[in-house]
Amino acid sequence: MWKRLHNKGKPIKTIEHKVDFCVVGGGLAGLSAAVAAARHGARVALMHDRPIPGGNASSEIRMWVCGARGLNHRETGLIEEIQLDNRHRNPLRNFSIWDSILYEKARFEPNLTLLLNCACNRLKKTDKRIRSVTGWQSTSETWHTVSAPLFADCSGDSILAPLSGADFRIGREARAEFGESIEPETADSRTMGMSCLIQARQTDRPQSFIPPAWANRYESDTELPHRSHDFRGLSNFWWIELGGEQDSIHDTDALRDELLKAAFGVWDHIKNKGDHGADNWALDWVGFLPGKRESRRYLGDHLLTQNDVQTEGHFEDIVGYGGWPMDDHHPGGLRWPGEPTVYHPAPSPFGIPYRCLYSRNITNLFCAGRNISVTHAALSSTRVMATCATLGQAVGTAAALATTHHLSPRRVGQKRITELQALLMEDDLWLPGFRRTPSALTQGSTLTASEGDPEPLRNGIDRPIGNKDNGWTGSVGAWVQYAFGKPIRIRHLRFVFDSELNRPELNIASNHPWPLESLEVPATLIRTFRIETRNRSGIWNTVMRVEENHQRLVRLNIDVETDAVRFIPESTWGAPRCHLFGWDVAE
Repeated sequence: MWKRLHNKGKPIKTIEHKVDFCVVGGGLAGLSAAVAAARHGARVALMHDRPIPGGNASSEIRMWVCGARGLNHRETGLIEEIQLDNRHRNPLRNFSIWDSILYEKARFEPNLTLLLNCACNRLKKTDKRIRSVTGWQSTSETWHTVSAPLFADCSGDSILAPLSGADFRIGREARAEFGESIEPETADSRTMGMSCLIQARQTDRPQSFIPPAWANRYESDTELPHRSHDFRGLSNFWWIELGGEQDSIHDTDALRDELLKAAFGVWDHIKNKGDHGADNWALDWVGFLPGKRESRRYLGDHLLTQNDVQTEGHFEDIVGYGGWPMDDHHPGGLRWPGEPTVYHPAPSPFGIPYRCLYSRNITNLFCAGRNISVTHAALSSTRVMATCATLGQAVGTAAALATTHHLSPRRVGQKRITELQALLMEDDLWLPGFRRTPSALTQGSTLTASEGDPEPLRNGIDRPIGNKDNGWTGSVGAWVQYAFGKPIRIRHLRFVFDSELNRPELNIASNHPWPLESLEVPATLIRTFRIETRNRSGIWNTVMRVEENHQRLVRLNIDVETDAVRFIPESTWGAPRCHLFGWDVAE
């Protein structure tokens, strides 16, 4: 009987993929890199070791997306597209819906192959060039090998660095090495730690909590010094943190065990050790996957330092920016009785140069995310996810340029940096201090409006800067018009609407009071609008009408011959006036 049922089975399967660009790591940086490259025509593979993209932003870890501070400094481009999709489809900030938005950006993007549950663990290279990477997809018991001319490591822990021999650093630099005042006197291998977050939910009746026997016990508030645990505000318990004094990669599982003891112990303290106003609150979720802040950092052609940050990063090759404080967590985490972090001041925004986004010694390797070429001090600001996402978009766009022109990452910076910056700004990724160049047709046409001054729509600055609005404001039903002087064929329209860059926002909820304030599409966005063109008889005809728009950057393809075109807003999502930052027309 055993012999009849026994089946030797098939050998383990290997699937080979040949693409232009392979991204390892699907957090917000890797997701943005893969999508940006695919949208610019490259064939892309995205290999991610988890079942869903998003990294620290996903439902497995649940850290909200943070970025630059200050008026009108919100990151736009792909990260704003994702955030606005979330506001439109996910008013109650449900994590499954948030995950689905991240998933679909990659899964349904043409030119992009998504490999989930696939952990990269080996590669092949020739001299200083990676030829292929291989990952084990645990869910299908399949090896996936991806060959490509270009690679990006967005894995956070920089798995391709030890596999390829790429130069990297880990830990804190000595204060004297770069003159960084916030660094220790002596270099060490200490990092910021990792956290297992917890979330609570309010109910309509008292809730009890029985902690597991292995949970830590915190009998009084004095045992959690400087750790605010008022869960009803914006606290997401980020300070349940350990690992900075150990190996932030190889000790992760052991640290997770200690973090879980702490997480359940903190909730036991809130519920059962004194009056914390938690009677009707229940523990809703505990993260079993630690969210990391720091591990390996690549060395590129430039190493961004504390001094670069504090002098606002005025580089000619800026492709992204930061604006979070230098938020330097103590490596001791919960074991440290003092303040868990120090917020050293940093300007917002400060520029981040392209030369930080590729390996200095592996010739075809980009990097994006928290692992870019920065010192520990600079990392304490650049590591936040909105910053990482914009840098991922820059890397993906650079990879597409490199594919088109057969260039290495370094050569893109040497030969095509102006083109790269122009593409990023065209995709609504703001670069501080730079101005987008509108199309030739936009600049050469006659621009008028039924009310207000429309000229800012073609000044190449698609957001307010200082006291300059850089936009047009008009009534519902007002119009803005380009006239060409003769019939021409127009094919492309580009709009940048007002998505309320200063809106208060956490893309997800850290805790769930009742009722939970819902997310809404920004009231300032134009919801419905139409495009009219003028025929040879001077009659205006509607050639396109857009309903339920919820995005800031909108591109439309039309194909019509006309001597004039009008934009007419019909409704907003609640604002009494219509606000537009940019409108380009192109042949």
